[in-house]
Amino acid sequence: MALRSLICRKTLGLASSSGFKLQFRGLQTFSLPDLSYDYGALEPAISGEIMQIHHQKHHQTYITNYNMALEQLHHAIEKGDSSAVVKLQSAIKFNGGGHINHSIFWKSLSPVCEGGGESPHGSLGWAIDEHYGSLDALIQKMSTEGAALQGSGWVWLGLDKESKKLVVETTVNQDPLVTKGPLVPLLGIDVWEHAYYLQVKLFSKTIWSLCDAYFSFLCDGRTM
Repeated sequence: MALRSLICRKTLGLASSSGFKLQFRGLQTFSLPDLSYDYGALEPAISGEIMQIHHQKHHQTYITNYNMALEQLHHAIEKGDSSAVVKLQSAIKFNGGGHINHSIFWKSLSPVCEGGGESPHGSLGWAIDEHYGSLDALIQKMSTEGAALQGSGWVWLGLDKESKKLVVETTVNQDPLVTKGPLVPLLGIDVWEHAYYLQVKLFSKTIWSLCDAYFSFLCDGRTM
């Protein structure tokens, strides 16, 4: 399953105010993506109630706030209010990152009846064994990194595009993995409390029973 494009490909040019406005108008706002499975399809690892709240409330809130910040940015640019433009950058990063991260998160999961929880195979399975010794060792490392994360954030399995090696990284709040360098996210685990607060289970461990093998496409030389 190829991951759909998560962000608009257009960039914001700062060479001139007129160029910035023209390209800004070409940006597209975000909308809540549909899930490819029912909310209750991941039980008992993740309850349907958590999935529905996480998707419809928390993810939607990031989208709503991101679109609002974009509108405010547009008005600030039109008025030439540079202070407001700078101030809005944190809201755009936080809420835009929240949308990007959650869109990857939903795609990383799959019901067991549709292949969720199967051990990675092919190039990805080989790379995990080479870099971490075994899948169990990787799971333990990511679980430890996630549990040690201070505050809210994400723990990631990524592919370093330069070294062609797998890496485990954490990001704070809703920072996307790209903020850590030339890394392609293969799997992101949400360690915000909203991802598991209705269940006692340690989310970063139970989530592995649902991981979809789609991200092995990248390590097999395919493109998302």
